[in-house]
Amino acid sequence: MFFFQYGTVFTKSHYEKIKKVYSVGICMNPPKGRTNTITGCSVTEQNLFGDVKENKAHYDLMSAIMICLEAGEEAAENDLLRLLEVLLSSDKKADEKKEILERDFDIPMTEKLEGEVERMCNLSDGVEQNGIQKEKFENARSLLDILTDEEIAKRIKLPIEKVQRLRKESFA
Repeated sequence: MFFFQYGTVFTKSHYEKIKKVYSVGICMNPPKGRTNTITGCSVTEQNLFGDVKENKAHYDLMSAIMICLEAGEEAAENDLLRLLEVLLSSDKKADEKKEILERDFDIPMTEKLEGEVERMCNLSDGVEQNGIQKEKFENARSLLDILTDEEIAKRIKLPIEKVQRLRKESFA
């Protein structure tokens, strides 16, 4: 984001020093028709009234890239998509990922890289668990008006204390 550059890349009103920002989003399990695609978007000039030609360097300061992967889809025709699918897969364990990286991508497993793959696998496990917890909270929130805290805790498999805290926050 541009505002993160203030104070480091530019100060005061020296906006001419702003650097271009790239935003990359990775979507796992996108809708059909978007799987295994890489789409880029950028800012372009559009004269809505009048005819002014701005220097491209003044407005071309942001690009976004959306990478859509299909979980378990190793047959992607693009090497980057295949590599990302292997690295970000929640279905593959670290040992399997390391083997695929060496075999299919000729990436030698150094001690440091092995540690990074392990850390990445733990990170994806945490993200997945966080998603499950978030879904449980949303399910519990939708039941607050019709069930007791005990019934919600039992059905959603959440500790009673979390359900009670959720009820307090929702009706505060």
